[in-house]
Amino acid sequence: MNDVIKKEQQINFPMEEVWKAIATAEEISTWFIQADFKAEVGYEYTFTHEETKITGQVLEASPFHTLIYTWIVGGTGVETTVKWNLEENETGTFLTLEHSGISGYPTKEMATNMFSSFSKGWESCIVNLDKYLTKQNVS
Repeated sequence: MNDVIKKEQQINFPMEEVWKAIATAEEISTWFIQADFKAEVGYEYTFTHEETKITGQVLEASPFHTLIYTWIVGGTGVETTVKWNLEENETGTFLTLEHSGISGYPTKEMATNMFSSFSKGWESCIVNLDKYLTKQNVS
């Protein structure tokens, strides 16, 4: 099974704005998921959505380029890794998101289901991020 989800998106906003949206609790909570998060190495964060808690630890935070953290869905005990990479270009920011380690789930069926769920979730996440940034810049 494929172990890495990779999503790429051109976002027509400066890297600093994209970074702030993916790296601060207030903004993450607005466009993505309720967050207790700081882009500081070692910070143990919690994302909460309805009955689901996602926890992890920030592994790397290099403003405005790279953010890496572990990702543990409550009740699974399986640690995966999420990496955001931002590259400045002539029209804004090229975003690459990678979620890896999904084959670490205990059964092939569970890993396949989680891969599918995460893939759809990240697709929606990136769309929501772009919409959020557009709305923020219309004001």
